[in-house]
Amino acid sequence: MSALDIFRMSIKEAKRLTVIERIVGKQLRQVEGARLLELSTRQIRRLTGRVRKEGVKGIIHRSRGRPSNRKTAPETRERVLDLCRDVYAGFGPTLASEKLSEREGIRINAETLRLWLNEARIPYERRKKRPHRQWRERKQCCGEMVQIDGSHHDWLEGRGPRLVLMGYIDDATGRVFARFYAYEGTLPVLDSFGRYVGRYGLPGSVYLDRHTTYKSSGKPTIEDELNNRRPQSQFERAMSELGVRVIHANSPQAKGRIERLFRTFQDRLIKEMRLEKVGTLAEANRFLGRYLPKHNRRFSVPAALGVDVHCPVPAGTDLGSILCIREERVVRNDGTVLFEGELYQIKDQGHVRKVTVERRTDGSLRFSDRGRPLTCEKIAVRPPGGRGVRSPVSKIRVHAAPYNPWKQFTTLFYSRKTLQKMKRELVPV
Repeated sequence: MSALDIFRMSIKEAKRLTVIERIVGKQLRQVEGARLLELSTRQIRRLTGRVRKEGVKGIIHRSRGRPSNRKTAPETRERVLDLCRDVYAGFGPTLASEKLSEREGIRINAETLRLWLNEARIPYERRKKRPHRQWRERKQCCGEMVQIDGSHHDWLEGRGPRLVLMGYIDDATGRVFARFYAYEGTLPVLDSFGRYVGRYGLPGSVYLDRHTTYKSSGKPTIEDELNNRRPQSQFERAMSELGVRVIHANSPQAKGRIERLFRTFQDRLIKEMRLEKVGTLAEANRFLGRYLPKHNRRFSVPAALGVDVHCPVPAGTDLGSILCIREERVVRNDGTVLFEGELYQIKDQGHVRKVTVERRTDGSLRFSDRGRPLTCEKIAVRPPGGRGVRSPVSKIRVHAAPYNPWKQFTTLFYSRKTLQKMKRELVPV
């Protein structure tokens, strides 16, 4: 060995060399060296033999400077990085490693891929540090509480219209139900809730924000004040009829489970739909039907008590008549009803003063009088002036009494002929 040879070793290896040299020099016994280095006597004999034969070099690990047997081939690494720059641009390491395994057949650990992306300076979305908030324990039973919210986002990344994802997540298990809609409003939330009930049943309570779709912002009427109740939105009215408790959150962080779900979907679901080239509302909902079971299998957890408290819909209940926009309208003298700027003619015989109008989630209209269905026909062309045709009434002449203040006042300024003319104009036709 040359005197100019320089070997790099770690502190651990330097400590081992010091003890092994004492053993070679008969200053320590092998048992004492094994105790100092926390090694077996067999390992001490092996190291001692290598140092006697090779000198200082014998203490260095044999794999120093050699490529690992488990090292990924450079060609595979370059292919993975090219895919992350092009096909999987913006994918995080965890999602990218999943897609590489599913679609490309390349198995790469997520942490290994993270190191590769950082070394190659390929950007990806990183999780931001969140402030600490008080933790709330999950509910004990599945269906005890469901968090509901809508997420406005460019889910199709410009390939189609902007959509709203109506999301449902069970507080106890994290099981997800979702559906895309064109907007967040009363009909979409009622339709999505009906689909949720059709699949799982009625939950015990729903937890949502104070959006005007879910919580009425109107002032109480005199009837509400007399009955000691507050105004209800159409959604609250439907939930009260179904026996579902409505809980309104005071902040987005209070319903953090659904908020975190949307953040996850805005990262993973968007990229999954990008790979499948989803471009319409119908395609997005069909893709959700395939995606959600896989998501729930991976991310949902068992309930603490393992009991499902979803309640089946009672037999004979017409969900369509409950999950709808229901309003009352006064019938005009000509038997017409004005609803959403359109006139409808009631065809049924009989005296009807008020009708209940239901706008169903499928877009149809239902008219009823105290539970009795009514037949109505839309008036295509409205009469001039925007009113219905008045029913004829008999001509009744109205004469002012002699002591009428108006008569006494006007006689001071108008002639008798002028006053008679004014009276004729007051007669209704």
